[in-house]
Amino acid sequence: MVESALPLVGWGLLVTGGGTGIGQACARRLAADGATVTICGRTESRLQSAAEELEGLAGPVRHVVADVTREEDVINAIAAAQSVTGTLKGVVANAGGGGGLGPYHRQDVAEYRRVLELNVIGTMLCIKHSVPQMVSAGGGSFVGVSSVAGTLTHRVFGAYPVAKAAIDHMMRNAADEYGPVGIRFNSVQPGFVATEIMEGVPRDGAVFESYVANTPLGKIAEPAEVADVVRFLIGTESRAVTGESIAVDGGHHLRAGPDWRSYTGLSDDDLLARAPSDRGVPQA
Repeated sequence: MVESALPLVGWGLLVTGGGTGIGQACARRLAADGATVTICGRTESRLQSAAEELEGLAGPVRHVVADVTREEDVINAIAAAQSVTGTLKGVVANAGGGGGLGPYHRQDVAEYRRVLELNVIGTMLCIKHSVPQMVSAGGGSFVGVSSVAGTLTHRVFGAYPVAKAAIDHMMRNAADEYGPVGIRFNSVQPGFVATEIMEGVPRDGAVFESYVANTPLGKIAEPAEVADVVRFLIGTESRAVTGESIAVDGGHHLRAGPDWRSYTGLSDDDLLARAPSDRGVPQA
């Protein structure tokens, strides 16, 4: 049997946070194989630019404004994703982010909660409202975008590591729950990826050096390299794969987490919750 050169033709797919970075790269990769891709995010102008940049691929890329922490927005985004083909075959839950760098004793509760809401609740809402549609389509694939931070400590990274660990476990639980109806759930765990957000990390600074020093392949990843793994997990090539978390980090997960402490601008005393007079005193 000869396989189609465009194996995702007729597939309606949703990519959240699809206006930039990994999300946009995923939309590009999926549309290149013929899928009808809907990208969503909170900024209309960014989504419009991304959709225009992705014109001319084998499958169309459309956009809808949606905040994944708002249930009504998620419902609307999923409806948009299935409106052209009549089916929803997959979701890439990429919308997320961090914030509130600092040790736990200096964390702002509202900011900590915001990060958890964006990553964890946003992903859960996408599961909640996509599952019935994928059941109607005869099955599907859901890919959560986690992080190496979900498995390795990231000092002073606030709620982000906790949120990403939650996404990994959410995918495992969902894989167990929905396997009987033909829906697969997996996650990808990128390391340092050359996206617009990470451009703010100086390449000659201690934070970047800590990433490279702990990466066996000695280089950071490109968004397209993450998108290739997402494409595998969405498609039928991975039809026997569910409940997995796949690191796309150059082997970073084999070593130690990066050190972001220098990025906070805080002193050692601020970071370690001790008074200056305690410096150098052995701790029990």
